Formats: sequence, structure tokens, C-alpha cells
Amino acid sequence: MEIFFQQIVNGLVLGSMYALVALGYTMVYGIINLINFAHGEVLMFGALTSWTVIGVLQEYAPWMPAALILLVAFICACVVASILNFSIEKIAYRPLRHAPKLAPLITAIGMSILLQTFAMIIWKPNHKAYPTLLPNAPFEFHGVVITPTQILILVLTAISLTLLMWLVNGTQLGRAMRATAENPRVASLMGVKPDTVISATFIIGAIFAALAGVMWASNYGTVQHTMGFLPGLKAFTAAVFGGIGNLAGAVVGGVLLGLIESIGSGYIGELTGGVLGSHYSDIFAFVVLIIMLTLRPSGLLGEHVADRA
Repeated sequence: MEIFFQQIVNGLVLGSMYALVALGYTMVYGIINLINFAHGEVLMFGALTSWTVIGVLQEYAPWMPAALILLVAFICACVVASILNFSIEKIAYRPLRHAPKLAPLITAIGMSILLQTFAMIIWKPNHKAYPTLLPNAPFEFHGVVITPTQILILVLTAISLTLLMWLVNGTQLGRAMRATAENPRVASLMGVKPDTVISATFIIGAIFAALAGVMWASNYGTVQHTMGFLPGLKAFTAAVFGGIGNLAGAVVGGVLLGLIESIGSGYIGELTGGVLGSHYSDIFAFVVLIIMLTLRPSGLLGEHVADRA
């Protein structure tokens, strides 16, 4: 049972990060019916930006507390990720908004490869150790171990998701987002600016991706230019799993996918003496995707995308 509860904790942490990234996919899809496959690279740019900022601050401002350094790095990561995602939408996706669906999809894949190449040129292709800024001593409760970084991931994810639900359901921007998703032409007649709303959606998604990137790097202790590809792909799987276009579905899908992956790989590792668990952990996400698309294409909570007039 200790192994089971440990994998539950690991799955919640992993699923929380998937959920943050999946929200970016589902928000964009819910408004403009586009799968932004470059979203994982936004996570990667956020993580690498925070790594750079932390290195600079540790060298030139060693007097700063570790928590403040991490906060400054996170803010810089959010700014860079927001500018990047805003630029992607404006340059790559907006001109293709009324094009056949295949055109923006291919553009998104090409943008993903392009961003990986840019990151490789800027930061070089080698793996980099991410500085440890939070306490290392883990907490143990009845054999279940959790680190301060993992606790921070769970807390920040819960706060972020609460703020997002309030933003979407209780603010003027949220009403504009829902109106644009319902019918952008009618929304524009009511004073809503669809282009502004769509740009704001990309920026909000980028902030969540940057948060996930910083937390991912802090949890695993390494960064490099391809680090966003697999989390981005799994977050897309989580969005489909929960019901793409549905915010609650993205959260549920992310958490469930993290639990399935952690419990599955944990028990395989236990049965094989730790030989196969880590090697097979990625398989579970795509098995879930295949099963879900076969049995329930709309996802667990159902697709929540308004019809276009």
C-alpha cells in the first residue's frame, strides 16, 4: 500500500503539471478550434528563460533569497512565454484563421520544430542542471515521501486553476471569451474585439505553460531544448481525455493521466525489479489516447465547443 499511495502522490504532482499545459490547449481550441502544437515549446522557453535568469541573479545578486530569485525567474519566464505565444498567434495563426483546417495544423507543427531549433541555437543542445532553490529535505508521512517542490506544485496548480475559473466565469474578459467562442461575428457586433480576446487567451495559456515549465524543471532538475515536446504531447492527450474545449475536462484529464502514468509505471517497475517502470511510463498516455478516441471521442466530460454560425 505504501507504493500505491506514493504513486498517487507522484501522479497528482505530474497530473497537475499536465493540467496546467492542457488548459492552454483547451482554451485556444475552445475559442478558435485550433490545436496549438507549439504550446509545449512555450513551456520549454519558459523553463530555459527561468534557468538563465536564475544563473544571472545567482552570479550578480548572490544576496537575494532563493525564494525571491525563483519568483523573479518565474515572472521573467511568464513575460517571455507571453510575448512568444502572442507572436505565434499574430504571425503564424491569425493569417490562417479562415483557411482550411489542415493549414494551421501543419503550421503549428512547423512552429514547434522552429522553436526547438531557435532554443537549441540560443541555449545549446546539451542538458543543463536546474538550480535547486527550494529546501531538499522531503516530508514523510506513513512511508509516503513528498518534497517541498512537489507541495509547491500542488498548491500553485490549485491556486492557478481557481483563478482561471474565476477569470472565465466572473470577469468581463471571461464573458468576452465565452461570447467569442460562441460566435465571434455576433460578439464583435456587441462590442467585443475577437482579435484582442484571442490574443489574451494565448497570453493566459502561455502563463500557465511557463508556470508548468518552471515547476517541471524544479521537480526534475534539468532543462534542454526538447524538454517541452513530450509534456506538450501528453497535455494534449489529457485535454482530449477530459474533453478538449472544456476547462474542467482539461484539469480532470491531466490529473487522471498523471495518476494512470505514475501508478502504471510504478507497478510495472515493482514487478520487474525497477527495470521496466521508467522505460514504459510514456506508453500509458498514448494507450489512454487511443482508447479514448476509439470509445468516447468527445472525452470524459464531453467536448464543450460552441457551434459556429
